[in-house]
Amino acid sequence: MRIAVLGGGPGGLYFAYLWKKRHPDARIDLFEQNAEGATFGFGVVFSAQALEFLRADDPDTVDAITPRMESWQNITLNLRGESVVIDGVGFSSIGRLELLNILQQRVRAVGVAPQYGTIIATVDQLTGYDLVVAADGLNSLVRRSFEQEFGASVSHSTNKFAWYGTAKRFETLSQTFVKTEIGAFNAHHYRYSPGMSTFLIECDAPTWQAYGFEQKTIQASQAICEQVFAASLEGHPLVSNKSVWRNFPWIWNETWWHGNMVLIGDALHSAHFSIGSGTRLAIEDAIALTKALEAEADIASGLARYQAERKPIVKKLVTAARTSADWYEHFAEHMKLDLMDFSYGYITRSGRIDDARLRAMSPLFMARYEAARSNA
Repeated sequence: MRIAVLGGGPGGLYFAYLWKKRHPDARIDLFEQNAEGATFGFGVVFSAQALEFLRADDPDTVDAITPRMESWQNITLNLRGESVVIDGVGFSSIGRLELLNILQQRVRAVGVAPQYGTIIATVDQLTGYDLVVAADGLNSLVRRSFEQEFGASVSHSTNKFAWYGTAKRFETLSQTFVKTEIGAFNAHHYRYSPGMSTFLIECDAPTWQAYGFEQKTIQASQAICEQVFAASLEGHPLVSNKSVWRNFPWIWNETWWHGNMVLIGDALHSAHFSIGSGTRLAIEDAIALTKALEAEADIASGLARYQAERKPIVKKLVTAARTSADWYEHFAEHMKLDLMDFSYGYITRSGRIDDARLRAMSPLFMARYEAARSNA
C-alpha cells in the first residue's frame, strides 16, 4: 500500500510509525511544511493515565516517553491572593518538541523518512496514493478542499488566549485568576520539564479590547502579561514562541473520510485546552484508524469502520470540552463567587464529575468544600 501522511505532528508521526511497524512493505511518504525541529507552543499535558492507553499495543513508545514527563497529583487554584488545592487530580506533561523528537526517532527507526519543509499546496499533488491521511492540523488542506463532503464546521470561542512559557517552576497544574482595574485574566500554568513551564494566558474580549492588545506588538503584550501575573511569575520573564493572541477554533466534521482521504487529530476535531486532550486524541485517532483498516478487506470499509467506532467516543469528549470552554467564557463572572464555590464550579465545569465521584477522587477538597458550605 502507498500512503501519504500530511502533517508531522503527533498524530501524523504516530500513524506513520504504527502502520510501517506493522506493515513493513508499505510505502509511506510523510510531508511536513515546517522545518525539522520547529514547533509552536511549549508543553502539552495529559491526564493521570497519560500514555497508558498505548501500553497494551506499544509499550516501547510509552517507555520512551514517560521518563521525560513531569507528573503531579493535584490542581492548585489561585484567586484573590488565596489558594485551593484539589487533590487526586493527576496530570503529566512533556515539552511538545521533546515529544515530537521521540516520535520522529521512532518513525525513522521503522524506515519512514519525514519530508520537512515540503508544502503540499493542492490535493492534486496527492494522486497515485492508495490512502491519504490528513493530519495537517487546524488549517487542514484536505478538509478545506472538501468542506461540503466532510460536513466541516469551524467556529471560534470569544475569549482570547496567548501561549507563553517561563522558567518559573510550578509544582502542580495551576490556574491563577487575576482581576485588574481594566479587566480579568486567567493563566493555565504547569511545568513540562525540570526547568520550564507552560504559561497560557486567557482573557475575555472586553478585557482584550480595553488593553488595546490588537494594536500591541508581541513584546508589548508580553510586558503587560508579565505585569498582570507578576506575583505568580516571581520575577521570571515570560518566553514567547509566536505568542500571538488567538481565539480558540472549534473544528468538527460530520463525515470523517472522503474517497481515499481521511482526517485525524486537529484536522478532524478540536478539544479546548482546558481539558488537555488534543495530543492524546490525535494519537488515539491514529491507533483507531490503524486497527479499523486492518480489520477490513478494503480501504473504504476500513475508513467507514474508523468513523463508526471512533466518532461516538470523540464526540463525548468534545462535548465535555465545549462545556468546559463555556465556563471559561464567563470566568470573570465566576470570580465573584467565594473561594470554595468558585473552586467547586471549576472542578465540576465539564459535567463529567458529580459529588460522589469528587468525594472519592478528591476527599480533602470535598471535606473543605462541604465544611465551608455548612458554615455559610
